[in-house]
Amino acid sequence: MLNYIVRRVFQSVVVLLIVGLVAFSMFRFVGDPIDNMLGQERTQADIERLRTQLGLDQPFPVQYWRFLENAAQGNFGVSYRQGRPVAEIIGERAPATLELAAVSGLFAIALGIVLGVFTAIRRDGWASNLIMTGSLIGVSLPTFLIGILLIYLFSVELDLLPSFGRGEVVDVGGWSTGFLTVSGLKALVLPAVTLGLYQMTLIMRLVRAEMLEVLRQDYISFARARGLSERVVNFRHALKNTLVPVITVIGLQFGSIIAFAIITETVFQWPGVGLLFINAIQFVDIPVMAAYLMLISVMFVGINLVVDLLYVAIDPRLRGEGNTA
Repeated sequence: MLNYIVRRVFQSVVVLLIVGLVAFSMFRFVGDPIDNMLGQERTQADIERLRTQLGLDQPFPVQYWRFLENAAQGNFGVSYRQGRPVAEIIGERAPATLELAAVSGLFAIALGIVLGVFTAIRRDGWASNLIMTGSLIGVSLPTFLIGILLIYLFSVELDLLPSFGRGEVVDVGGWSTGFLTVSGLKALVLPAVTLGLYQMTLIMRLVRAEMLEVLRQDYISFARARGLSERVVNFRHALKNTLVPVITVIGLQFGSIIAFAIITETVFQWPGVGLLFINAIQFVDIPVMAAYLMLISVMFVGINLVVDLLYVAIDPRLRGEGNTA
């Protein structure tokens, strides 16, 4: 078990180094930030002075190693656009994105599992067929179009929910939250549904497929032959085994929610790190872009590592494989 954990951690570190190298290399081709930071009256001396100050005159390996060394200490440099530490800027935007991702993930997981189990148990009912037909909307329509449709319906036509912004927030111990205000909760509804709808339909269809497969197994037939009720068979035996492969997808989907919040935050002008990344691209703010992609990579790799360890904890068969591999 220990060898398995050490191997997975080592693989995760290697993946992070490779992703960081690729991301940092790509930023060399997105433009020169000096052009955006200095005005039209700049001189060659000003350009050289700022380039030296930012460390852009150093060779690429030196820049990359310095970036990794500082990032390990939580220092991602200074924003070229705002002139402030990147860690401070991301820290201000992170609560908005994390709250949006948490609500979207809870919506997707809870509703996806419930509807997946229902459509599997009542697979021939009209309600199940209606839900499966409606789920095609969440799978096929792009996120930005779903957001626009929700804005048109609930903000323009019905005037029930705000169409942009985060609403009123309250600072609690340095964490700005909208959970404690009515306007903050109302502002969270549309972007959370927009962001979580695709993940919800994906989880629902996966749970349904796995549940149907489990219900065909011999031990389920044996449980019914023993006289166990359908409730016990479905929820104590079938559902437990259904969720084992679903855990992997749920974990990765939570990472996807945070990574793909860029589109939702742009549509709803949600003041999170996704919108910050979009603005950083427009102004060639390399430290912000690099920090964002590194944080997303750490999140994905971390979630994948946790899912692997949960897999071993849930399925005893993998413990032996982990020790012998």
